[in-house]
Amino acid sequence: MKLSIVATLYQSAPYIIEFYERASTAARALFGDEYEIVLVNDGSPDNSLSIAVSLIEKDPHVIVVDLSRNFGHHKAMMTGLAHAIGEKIFLIDVDLEEEPEYLIRFAHQMERESCDVVYGIQEKRKGGWFERWSGQWFYIFLRFFTGLAIPANLITARLMTRRYVEALLRHQEREIFLAGLWYITGFEQHAQTVKKHSSSTTTYTLRRKMSVLINSVTSFSNAPLIGIFYIGVLISFLAVLYIVYLVVNWRFLATPLSGWTSVMASIWLLGGMIISFVGVVGIYLSKIFLETKQRPYTIVRQVYAKRQL
Repeated sequence: MKLSIVATLYQSAPYIIEFYERASTAARALFGDEYEIVLVNDGSPDNSLSIAVSLIEKDPHVIVVDLSRNFGHHKAMMTGLAHAIGEKIFLIDVDLEEEPEYLIRFAHQMERESCDVVYGIQEKRKGGWFERWSGQWFYIFLRFFTGLAIPANLITARLMTRRYVEALLRHQEREIFLAGLWYITGFEQHAQTVKKHSSSTTTYTLRRKMSVLINSVTSFSNAPLIGIFYIGVLISFLAVLYIVYLVVNWRFLATPLSGWTSVMASIWLLGGMIISFVGVVGIYLSKIFLETKQRPYTIVRQVYAKRQL
């Protein structure tokens, strides 16, 4: 098998047929009959599964992996990659915001530059000003806290070699931040600027972006824990200076202290900092808790295919 096309399904019913037709055309143009299309149903609440399964009756190139529930986009993609058997694997979203025809452009660049990965970068981030602004700062904070030079405005679409995908699948995290795993897996990775269309409103709200940022930072960096240590040292140093000031003031100046406001301000400041620091430590402990249980990050209910698996 020369090519595997992997995509996930979640509320994808309006796009599946067109995606299948365009992806099949692009795959045949490059590899003839030596390809497969792996569709992972991530607990979609609509009829995406039945539409995808109906494609198998007329085309044995289609394989449908049905998950037992919704596990999340990144985990579903990793499951699809685990079921792909092609020498090259093309990962893409099914909603047609990323064109299936990118496969041809990516394949030509991979052959020309002899690299292991060709991935897409948005030439202009879609959405309104707030979405573009928040997306820009997301990558700034991510790079600052993790030290990873993850390219900004990544899209899902990427063409990968078999050896790269096998290395990627060796990561066993239960809390997956896929952009980080793509980066730290290494190999020769080259970008291609593409246009991402807008077929629907984004599901990445500010709250969800913050959640992804916290998960990604705590998954790839211990910077928050180190920062807590240095802030604690700084507070201790300032406290010692203030104690010296109080002693000198009492011993030599004998000025009465009106301390209620400063005491309350200090209590609120230090109390808030202590609670936030305990929260950061709690996030890391929760990740340790999840990792030690070694639960599978997805559960496959059934695989639909005509070929022997």
